[in-house]
Amino acid sequence: MPIPTNTTQHHASAPPPAVIEGIFRALSDPTRRDVIERLSARPASVSELAAPYRMALPSFLEHMKVLESCGLVHSQKKGRVRTYELAADRLKEAEDWLGKQRRLWERRFDQLDEYLLKMKEDGLT
Repeated sequence: MPIPTNTTQHHASAPPPAVIEGIFRALSDPTRRDVIERLSARPASVSELAAPYRMALPSFLEHMKVLESCGLVHSQKKGRVRTYELAADRLKEAEDWLGKQRRLWERRFDQLDEYLLKMKEDGLT
């Protein structure tokens, strides 16, 4: 009987795969990763966040839209100032997913190590 290889099963406590994909897609860009890192210190206005980058404000706002659409940041507008804040819970979901993957692969490597040691003991290598 073949061993199932589908590791993308969705568990009730885990976020849907589309959520995880959105988070990693958003984090795939160095500008967005930098913004996340800066927001981990404190909330900041769009102008504060955009200042270090050599890009037009509309281009920078597209980055912010990606981060907000996947739930990594939240924004609030007061008057003419839009302030962004990190949504740490969403980042935790990505961290949890990575932890599960790490544990899965550690278990697989441990099983492979045991198998190879047994082969060596049995004189099969």
